[in-house]
Order: sequence, then structure tokens, then C-alpha cells
Amino acid sequence: MNEANARLEKLTNYFVINVFFLCLFGVIMIFSASYMYATENMGNSYFFLTKQLIYIVLGVAVAYVFSKLKILYLYKQAYKINAFFALLLTMTLVPGLSVVIKGSRRWLNLGFMNLQPGEFLKFTLMLAAIRYFENFNSYTPKQRAIYLSGLVYPLAVFILQPDFGTFFISAMIIGFICFLSSFPRKYFYSLLVVGFIGAFGILLAAPYRVKRVLAFLDPWKDPRGSGFQIIQSFLAFAHGSFFGQGLGNSNEKLFYLPEAYNDFIFSVVGEELGFIGVLVTALMFVGFIFIGFKMAISLKSRVGSIMVSAIIFAIGFQAFLNMGVVLGVLPTKGLNLPFISYGGSSIVANLAALGLIFACIKIQPGDAKEVRARGKQSPVGALKSAFS
Repeated sequence: MNEANARLEKLTNYFVINVFFLCLFGVIMIFSASYMYATENMGNSYFFLTKQLIYIVLGVAVAYVFSKLKILYLYKQAYKINAFFALLLTMTLVPGLSVVIKGSRRWLNLGFMNLQPGEFLKFTLMLAAIRYFENFNSYTPKQRAIYLSGLVYPLAVFILQPDFGTFFISAMIIGFICFLSSFPRKYFYSLLVVGFIGAFGILLAAPYRVKRVLAFLDPWKDPRGSGFQIIQSFLAFAHGSFFGQGLGNSNEKLFYLPEAYNDFIFSVVGEELGFIGVLVTALMFVGFIFIGFKMAISLKSRVGSIMVSAIIFAIGFQAFLNMGVVLGVLPTKGLNLPFISYGGSSIVANLAALGLIFACIKIQPGDAKEVRARGKQSPVGALKSAFS
């Protein structure tokens, strides 16, 4: 084993350990945040804990299967895979098939769980975007338009659901891949400007999103309405102080803070474990991002390197968006905290994506040559200089 392979194996081991502790911490906090709610509403204090453990086992199984797949095959089938999940996403708009929660149609009822296709589509969009931008220069104008529609269509469905949080994450993933790829810079900066203007227009087009922004700027203006959730989150962090109230001793989770075991679980971390718990959680995600990018720049495959970078970016970016929302420095977006919040689709999708990372690591030199895209050198080298 040469030095490069040994270094990559060491990074992989650190990465697995990091993810293990994130999931373990998530299981502990989900039980702490949900046991009272589950007792009162489900008649079983272990209801959410048991389901989350099942989802984790399922996610690990899917990750194992994905780690054995050939990235070259997935790369070639990227448009078809993305089209399939786009179809599932479209089904959420069909009455009778979708599950409506708080006015949003984001889920499909599978009986044993509510499937949220958007959680998986973030990563299929990633796969399709890599193939599109890496091969952009070799496509005809007609092909460019057709394949681009496969990236834009799911974003439109997210708006119709509505799910602005997943729309924003997905758009940022596409932009990140576009930046790392060999996509012509003259087009990239133009699309960047158009994208920000479009996103701003979409934000202002819906009154409820404008209301969220206003609540973020001044939550005390409507303390019993739009500002209630973020004010309760502030109280949780205030009660937690430096060392916290102690694991299991949160008051805000006792029917004060909505979604205490899901989107706002970070508030429970702050109240029960204090600043120390908040810092440790943030550092675990910093470690996840740092090790992940180090792994990405260690790969010989260009496509594999971009794919690993995009997965790490997607999960890490969502984590810090969630923390920003809960801490009150960003408007609420309905995004959970990866690996820690409760949610079947989220944990299965994220673990499956990690399976793709391990599949990228196993790309052989011959395969790397086959999947290497045409075009100019991309800014992937910027990652190397930053993390080497």
C-alpha cells in the first residue's frame, strides 16, 4: 500500500468515526427531546427512538449496497436516476397520493413511513449536475436545453409543494457543482446573477415566506404567532447557559417548542448541554466537512472528487443553515439537522449518500480515466490548496 492510499484509508476511518458519533448523538438527543411528547401522544415513550433506530439500520444497509456500486455506471445513468426521483417528487402534488402536513405536500405515504422524495432528489440532482456540467462543452445546443430541464424541473416542483428550504439547498448544490466543474466561467457568473435574482423573486412571491423573513428580523412583533418558535428557541439557549440544564432536563421540549425532536432539536441541545454541547455539535460538523474535503482531494478520479465534495457540501451546508435558523441568525426554512434530527427519509438519504462516497473511494485508476470529463481545468484545485 503506497503512502497516498494509506493516507486515504486513515481519513476514511476518521470519517466513519465522525459519522458514528453524529448518529449516536442524534439518537440520544431524539429520545431526550421526544420521550414526553411520545408518551402523551403515542402512548409509548420509545416511539420516535425506535423508529429512528430502524431508519438508521435501513440507511446503513442502503449505504452498504451503494458502496458496492460502480460509480461509472451511476454516472452514465445519472439523467435516468434523476428523472425517476423527479417523478416521485411530482407524485407529491397529486391529491390522494401525497401526505399534507402544515399545508405542504412533501411526502408520499408508504404505509410504514412517509417518504420525502426531496431528501433523495438533492443527491440525484447532484449526480445529474455533475454529468451535465462536466460534459457541457460536448453537448449540442438541443442537448444542453433538454438536460438542463432535468435540473430545473425539480426546483419548480419544490416551489409548488411548497418546500423553499429544499429548493434553496438543491439550487446551492447545483451552483457548487457548476463552480467545481469545467463549465465555462463566462456562463457561470451570468447564471449566478440570474439565480440570485430568481431566488429573491421566489422568496417575495409568497406572503408566508415574507412573513418568515419579517419574523426573523423582529420575532417579538408577533410573539404568539410567526415569532413564537424562534422566541422559544432563544429561551432554550438562555436557559442552557454555559453547561446546560442536564441531559433530559429541557423545559422547552415540554410542548413549548414545536418540532423539538426535528427541526429545532439543536435548541434542546443548547438547553440541556449548554454552550459546551452547542460547540461540540458544531465541531463534529466542522470535522465532517474538513475530513470529507480532504478525502475528496485525495481521489484520483475527477468525477469522484467532485461527487464527494458535493455530498459533503450538501450535508454540511444544511447543518449550518439549520444551526443558523435555530440561533436566530437566518430565517426559518423547514430544514432539519442532518444525522441528529428525527426523520426517516433524511437519515436514509444522507447515509445512502455516504455510501456513494465509499464507492468513489474504490474507483480504480482505469475507471478514473474513463469517467474523467472533457474540458478545462476546474476550481477543484482550490479545494486542494485550501485543505492540503
